[in-house]
Amino acid sequence: MDLEQQLQELKMDYVRLQGDLEKRESTSQQVDPLIQQLEQIENQIADVRRQLQENR
Repeated sequence: MDLEQQLQELKMDYVRLQGDLEKRESTSQQVDPLIQQLEQIENQIADVRRQLQENR
């Protein structure tokens, strides 16, 4: 998978998790695991963007 495709998939995962987080918050469920996943995806997105910049 190329970096552009990987970046798009990470972004889609991020948006999906944000929706899940909002649902859990609205029903007073625990959100800590989702917040951790969002942070991991943010780091992965930053890494892929860094790699894309280096390749240009």
